[in-house]
Amino acid sequence: MIEQVSKNNLREVLPLFREYQEFYGVTNICDDRNFEFLSQFCDSSDLGGQFLYRHNENVIAFATIYFTFKSTITSKVAVLNDLYTSPGNRGVGVGRKLIEHCREFAKHRGAAKLQWATDLNNEPAQKLYDSMGAAKSTWHFYTYNT
Repeated sequence: MIEQVSKNNLREVLPLFREYQEFYGVTNICDDRNFEFLSQFCDSSDLGGQFLYRHNENVIAFATIYFTFKSTITSKVAVLNDLYTSPGNRGVGVGRKLIEHCREFAKHRGAAKLQWATDLNNEPAQKLYDSMGAAKSTWHFYTYNT
């Protein structure tokens, strides 16, 4: 079952968010800082939204969307910035359900597109994304620390 994350259930997402950060090699993980950061996307935030997937009363996955704009199409877009399913629950359609939920959320919030990026070595995620008919970008993604 998919639920929107609110301040009432955000603490249930934190252990999975920590696992997600560990998966991507984040150092200095801080649950308090994560709570503050993720609070921005709770409930009906104009910044985006966060959703959890609950199975047998346990939170087993989450997705986070941020809203931004894209000049080339002069439209609002939604960035699926985070998608994580606990390892024991992968391969059963949870990620697909969350992506489709996020797509509908983005559409209802006026976004023209839902877009995301993943690590080049994250082949299981790429297999899911390719199976959904999503267009793979030919753009390179750069970062510059400030």
